[in-house]
Amino acid sequence: MIDSALFDSTAILLLTGFFIGTIGTLIGAGGGFILVPLLLITHPQLSPEIVTAISIVIVAANAISGSIAYSRSGRIDFRAGWLFAAFTIPGSILGVYTTQYIPHTAFHIIFGILLLALSAFLLFKKNEPVRIDPEIAEPSGGHRVRTLTDKENTTYKYSYNAYAGAAISAIVGYLSPLLGIGGGIIHVPALVHWLRFPVHIATATSHFILAVMATVSVIVHGLQGNYNDPYVFRMVLWLCVGVVIGAQLGAWLSHKIKGRMIVKALAICLAIVSLRLLWGIL
Repeated sequence: MIDSALFDSTAILLLTGFFIGTIGTLIGAGGGFILVPLLLITHPQLSPEIVTAISIVIVAANAISGSIAYSRSGRIDFRAGWLFAAFTIPGSILGVYTTQYIPHTAFHIIFGILLLALSAFLLFKKNEPVRIDPEIAEPSGGHRVRTLTDKENTTYKYSYNAYAGAAISAIVGYLSPLLGIGGGIIHVPALVHWLRFPVHIATATSHFILAVMATVSVIVHGLQGNYNDPYVFRMVLWLCVGVVIGAQLGAWLSHKIKGRMIVKALAICLAIVSLRLLWGIL
């Protein structure tokens, strides 16, 4: 067991936040999938409700900082982002209220299995080029066709089903605060493999959706008084400072790394934290 007192030092909290902000923004996942298992391992005395409360505020800080950087790069699909974010809000509120009823062991098992399943999916899913179905070359029904050109003059053209995206977002909205993961580890694979978004657009847009969704969850947690404890507030404060700085680095690195490598890095990270979390309860 890691000494929680060591983890609670200001320097360690800042460095942890910086690492979470960098990795979370790079892969568009918010960083909650790193922080939640870390808190479960180092602070077993904290309830799942408080763990998710701490994680979701870090996810919000990370997502807001990263979204500002991604917005400057021109890689956020705001039209899809606002639509999907709207559908996450009802579930995110319900998810916050559900966390208080989840036992410790069940929380560990659910979280570990979810991470392992997503890791396997990403590792073994065949990479296919993003293409537009000729039958939906023009918007019709729930289909949308988008063309974005980022600040580096790279043009992305893709199509997606808005109805499917809204349904996925509603589910992500519930699971995000329930597990404190931000939802990016579900949203990014969904945007890439099911809705056919280019990886770099998916990570940036997912981060924007996280910014909206996580902020709502933080407000609900705040109304419940989950940040009133000075110990929890201090931890959140220094983690946030590190996350905001790291998020800027993560967004910058996203321009330098190929989309396929980002997806594989996400899968490996998920597998590592999943196995460590499940091992801890055996």
